[in-house]
Order: sequence, then structure tokens, then C-alpha cells
Amino acid sequence: MPINPEAVGAAGGPSQRSWTSKDALLYAVGIGAGVDELAFTTENTKDTPQRVFPTFAVILGGGGVPMDKIGSFNPALMVHGEQGIELLGEIPPDGALESRGKIAAIWDKGSAAVVEMESEASDAATGKPLFRTRSSIFCRGEGGWGGDRGPSAKVVFPDAEPTHQVTYNTRGDQALTYRLSGDRNPLHSDPAFAALGGFEKPILHGLCTYGFTGRALLHALCDGDPARFRSMNARFSRPVIPGDALTVSMWVNGDKALFRTTNQNGDVVIDQGECGFA
Repeated sequence: MPINPEAVGAAGGPSQRSWTSKDALLYAVGIGAGVDELAFTTENTKDTPQRVFPTFAVILGGGGVPMDKIGSFNPALMVHGEQGIELLGEIPPDGALESRGKIAAIWDKGSAAVVEMESEASDAATGKPLFRTRSSIFCRGEGGWGGDRGPSAKVVFPDAEPTHQVTYNTRGDQALTYRLSGDRNPLHSDPAFAALGGFEKPILHGLCTYGFTGRALLHALCDGDPARFRSMNARFSRPVIPGDALTVSMWVNGDKALFRTTNQNGDVVIDQGECGFA
């Protein structure tokens, strides 16, 4: 069946997930961290306890959402729309959690359907909330049933130079490293599958670009301290090709910042960004 708008509000049962130090290290190198970030890329460096990037929440969270309720869509025509995380504490290098999620909204964009999902993850042993995630997927070819198009509010960026700018280069094989954190969608590795979605070559995972952007925010706004990172919300606006250079521009106002990420051609690839920090 096609997308089912009646699924809005459906909640899923609890989903369990555990992770190890190795999982956190693999994620770190998957989003481009290296020898200058040993707190995140090693677990046995002298006087350097292992820490975890806040955006690791997108790997651990999102569980418990009843995806079987939303109907069907062509995965080759699906792209990530938006992603948000809210950190309620620092993510430890290893642990176990329980997630509960729901279908928050389904919007009719005419040529596509947008499905929004929300989830909260808690420490499996103590029940203490760890973080919340919010995400949406954009399913091309699944709209047109006459439903609500959804909110249209946009972030207004200042007409001023950014407070901070950070540029990272992605590798040509970046997606092959990132996929080992769990997203094995062939859109990011198989040229034939990517062609079915209208792409000349496999594209980088949107959440990998999100991770690169989160790295820049963490270092520029929080001096690399994950305990100060509170939230990050953004919209994916254009695919990134492995090998692209990513520049994150930030406009700071108190304990909040607006941000967007562009490629080497100046094209915006992550837009409508908002970050909270301490």
C-alpha cells in the first residue's frame, strides 16, 4: 500500500540497543575525526579519557518508531529530510539504552510525502533519559492525497559575516567507512542503485554530513567538550558526494547559534540549522 496518513500518532514498543567503545570510535572516524581528536578516536591515549561525539545519538536513537505503520514507498526515491537531537547528558563510550518512538506527522507535499518521527532514549539500567531525536524522511512520488502540506516557517539568517567558519574535507571513500556504523543503504555504495534514484554516483549519507557539521559545532562553540552540547536541528537541502569539502558557517547569539553547511561550490547542503550549547 502507499503512504498511510492515518499512522500519525502511532507509537511503538520499547527498543533496546547497546554499544561499545569500538562503536563510538568507528563512528568518530566515520565522520572524519582523526589524529587531532584523540579523545574521540582512541580509548587508550595517556591522560585522555575517551569521549563521544554528541551526534552519535543519531546512531543509537530513533528506535521504537513503528515504521511498519506508515505504508510503503520506494527506498531508491527516499532521502533524509530533517534531523534533530536534544542531549540530556553526555553519551558514555559504552552502555545500553531503551528507546520509545512515534510517528509525529505525515505531510502531503504534492510530489512527495514527508514522514516525521520522534523518539526518546533512556539508560537501560537507571531509566534516566539520555537524549531525544527527531527526524523526517522525504519520500518522492508518495504525495498527492490532499493532505496538509505542513508548517512553512524558516530560520532567518543574519545579514552579517559568520561568527565562526570551519571547513572539513570528506574522503572519496567516506561513505564506505560511515556505513559500518549501521546504515547499509546501497544508495551510498552501489552505483547501480544510486542510478535508480537519479544520482550519477553514490551519495554520502545525510547523517554523515550531519556528523561532520556537528563536529564543527562542537569544536567551535563548545571547545570540544560534549558536556556543553545541548541540541542540533537542521534540514538536508542537497546531496553531498564523497570527496566534497564541507564548510560550516555559524552565527552565535548567546547560548544559541544558527548554522548552515555548504560544499566547495557554495551550494547549501545543510540548511535551517539551530544549535544550543552551554
